[in-house]
Amino acid sequence: MELHLNQGLPCKRQLFLKIELKNLKFDVKIKMKGGEFEILTEELEELLKEIQKYQCETQNLELKSANRGCPKRLFDTLSSFSNQDEGGIIVFGIDEENGFEEAGVYDAQDLQKRINAQCLQMEPVVRPLLTVLEKNGKSFVSAEIPGIDLAERPCYYKGTGRIKGSYIRIGDSDEAMTEYEIYSYEAFRKKYQDDIREIPRATFSAMNLNSLEEYVKKLKMGRPNLSNIPEEDLYELMSITRNRIPTLASVLLFSLYPQAYFPQLCIHAVVVPGKEIGGIGDMGERFLDNKRIEGDIMTMLDETMQFVKKNMRTKTIIDETTGRRVDQTDYPVIAVREAVLNALVHRDYSIHTEGMPIQVIMYEDRMEIRNPGGIYGRMQLNQLGMVQPDTRNPVLVTALEVLGVTENRYSGIPTMRRTMKEYQLPAPEFAEERGTFVVRLYKHKNKYEDTLLRDMDETKNLLIFCKTPRTRKEIAGFLGLTSTTYAIQKYVNPLIERGLIHLSIPEKPSSSRQLYYT
Repeated sequence: MELHLNQGLPCKRQLFLKIELKNLKFDVKIKMKGGEFEILTEELEELLKEIQKYQCETQNLELKSANRGCPKRLFDTLSSFSNQDEGGIIVFGIDEENGFEEAGVYDAQDLQKRINAQCLQMEPVVRPLLTVLEKNGKSFVSAEIPGIDLAERPCYYKGTGRIKGSYIRIGDSDEAMTEYEIYSYEAFRKKYQDDIREIPRATFSAMNLNSLEEYVKKLKMGRPNLSNIPEEDLYELMSITRNRIPTLASVLLFSLYPQAYFPQLCIHAVVVPGKEIGGIGDMGERFLDNKRIEGDIMTMLDETMQFVKKNMRTKTIIDETTGRRVDQTDYPVIAVREAVLNALVHRDYSIHTEGMPIQVIMYEDRMEIRNPGGIYGRMQLNQLGMVQPDTRNPVLVTALEVLGVTENRYSGIPTMRRTMKEYQLPAPEFAEERGTFVVRLYKHKNKYEDTLLRDMDETKNLLIFCKTPRTRKEIAGFLGLTSTTYAIQKYVNPLIERGLIHLSIPEKPSSSRQLYYT
């Protein structure tokens, strides 16, 4: 039975009372403009049981003792929880240093006041949802910290300022954000366009004027109004220049040697022995091939593809139905081209990353394309190729579309997935590693996706790892993945089905507090 009481409540709040007749429990929900939070003492009691069972903090759970007073510095955790989509919960009354003893808090009423006081010192202000539980004569307090909208991040402690007071949650710890991570939020919020920033040192005398002229001709095709605009004004209109100074986009597209201005806006391409950086070949060599690739964007794309083709093996496959011989490279050339082009087009070109090159690394079992700049805007890893993304470098992307280098129809990732499937290879893997976007292509049929089930040693390692209850992110990190969804679906769920791994909250498989254990 569900009872709705929505008249006369301030601030447009709606109170829902759901009576569970089976257990005679009362669940209370407050639905507010910013979202819906459950404030159940029963849930807090259940959470305390989980803490005693697993005795660990997680990506979304922080434990504080508070039996002698309010912790003086909650700012780091308030910041890190606010800066992640799912937020987090701080539980007060657990003495982690004394075997996770349920010590209780000194004074629940005063503690709540002091928690709120610290929340008011954050920017933007944190609005916690506080719950109090009495258990065995002791008081416990939980503070649910909601994740703030991306446009408001980073949340930081005003006492130390935005640069030193912004934190991110990594596993069970709060780590200071890098200057670039802070900048990336600001760049999205204020819609910075680093691809059209002025490059005062650049001159048209160092440009490939033939390429520039061809680009202008293509611009005017089908756009008769542009033909009537004087050339210098057209340059300004189309962001070839700003204030009559060449922009970064025009330098990357038309300069005879862009690396004269930005030495590290290039591509480092290497072939390494083994499956990790640092391996040594038969002759003691660290790299089987190594090339620094420079030039404008089109040149770097072409030379990178030449490097990859040179270092890929080609095998002959006999089609069983037609009997025809077909040559197949380690990776689909189209998939590699899309990955490299995406790196060149969508990398971060701000002053924070202009000293970082794109990396193309060919391992024994896979290829990685790594570019500076994580996913831009609100896009999530599991949405890549599914929804239209925000564009970090819109002028550069549009210019490459005019030049016929890219379609600009968001087809790159679907093309990678399709061509890898046609080669009967694992789907491309996408990861974000604190300011770096990574594409991984595996060249062995089904080898990577099924490793944990086929290789008993690897399965054993994962089961041993999960003897201590683990969060989704901890498991993904153990597997060397960034996508928690991919890690759980591909590796953990099969083991759950076989009864080898269990859920801490089996009735709520998608709970943010879910732990996995053997």
